Amino acid sequence: MVDQVGPAGIDASGMVRLGGEVLAPCRLGMNELRALPQHEREITFTCRKSGARRHRFSGPLLLEVLSLAGPLFIPGERKDRLRFLISLQAADGHRVILSWAEIDPEFANRPVLLGVSRDGTGLDGEGPQLVMPDDVCGARNLSGVTDLRVFSALDKRS
Repeated sequence: MVDQVGPAGIDASGMVRLGGEVLAPCRLGMNELRALPQHEREITFTCRKSGARRHRFSGPLLLEVLSLAGPLFIPGERKDRLRFLISLQAADGHRVILSWAEIDPEFANRPVLLGVSRDGTGLDGEGPQLVMPDDVCGARNLSGVTDLRVFSALDKRS
């Protein structure tokens, strides 16, 4: 079940909040994320502190997760989609910003996951993990994602 939410801050109950410029802000738990189509990715990246790391993640595509909330762009208009950004925040405050074009099938079409398991073990205790295939550095593989927001890069002052 997807819980509808208002404009309050980051959810503290272990759920991931989807918000921003969307039609249907909501919160998703690990069970809801597991109910979406699952994809697997084996990734290798370099961590500055511990060197090379290799993991196998499974979870839904970030595109499919965000689509549940209905981003407020005109889907068939490529240029409209290009002005949108995705902000992800972890429980520890770490934040990553992506361009919508990175995950859009008509542009970079990167198979970015919101991982619910790592190396065959569920991430229930940690929360979902942003999985960035093909990144050399592991800094964008964000653990414990609590907040996803879609927003337009348009300057509202103009």
